Amino acid sequence: MSGATQVLVTSEQIPAPSRRGESLRDVASYIRRNPSLGVGIVLLLALLLFVVIGHLTVDTTEFRPLSARPLQPPSRDLPFGTDKQGRNLYAVMVEGTPLTLRIGLLAGVIGVALGAALAFIAGYYGGWIDNVIRVIVDVGLTIPGLLILIIIGMRVRGGLTVDQMALVVGLLAWLYPARTIRSQVLTIKQRGYVQVARLSGMSNPEVIVKELLPNLLPYLGASLVVSVSAAILASIGLEVLGLGPFEAPTLGMTIYWVNYNAAIINGWWWWWVPPIIVIGVLFIGLFLVAVGLDEIANPRVRNRV
Repeated sequence: MSGATQVLVTSEQIPAPSRRGESLRDVASYIRRNPSLGVGIVLLLALLLFVVIGHLTVDTTEFRPLSARPLQPPSRDLPFGTDKQGRNLYAVMVEGTPLTLRIGLLAGVIGVALGAALAFIAGYYGGWIDNVIRVIVDVGLTIPGLLILIIIGMRVRGGLTVDQMALVVGLLAWLYPARTIRSQVLTIKQRGYVQVARLSGMSNPEVIVKELLPNLLPYLGASLVVSVSAAILASIGLEVLGLGPFEAPTLGMTIYWVNYNAAIINGWWWWWVPPIIVIGVLFIGLFLVAVGLDEIANPRVRNRV
């Protein structure tokens, strides 16, 4: 009897690698059925590869002014040329792309985390708490967010740093996630398994963490990608207006210096083409990833696919 039990236990342990293999096959099948997700991931990985190769092939301290001769067109030694301040634009792109992504990621995480917390509280508990949060969100969405960011940026003496800009953008990025996630919570909390969890003696926080949150993780992931895109767009808008970190070579500040020095009018195309291409690849990649994740987050799309 003990030998049979030993065989039974061993047989239960064997399928684990098979399950891992099935998971990998499921991921591959999912990407094949959603080419937009695969293309988006490839574009983002291409940007990451560009940054990694850049750190290996250029001295990133050359993003500072007077690092090279000004207004040099692209050449073998200077693949992207230099700007009017004598900055190596290749080093600027290599150093500035991660900084722009950092702003977007920090602001997006802050916005989704704060918005999700308020959405779970409002949608699950309801009552006057829901009414107060809903009114604040509705009023906040009617106010132009860029205008608020401009006012805050003008109030900060010496300009915003990279982390300060991420914090400012993130504090306004929670409004839309709070509304959309709340609507999902209102739907899920009526499901049968949530009612069973309540009857089993779970407290309200336990129901939120153990039942609601796991089922909304795909939707939260898609919301995070959208929030990161919106945060990057907002930060670039502030930087183009001259309210960004002047010492940081972010993509938005690069475009600010392009406008400030009239690079387009003067025909210095190598100054403005690289940041435009990087921004385009970044936004297209994030958009395609968000579309691909929508299959998991949206049951209607998942069933259609």
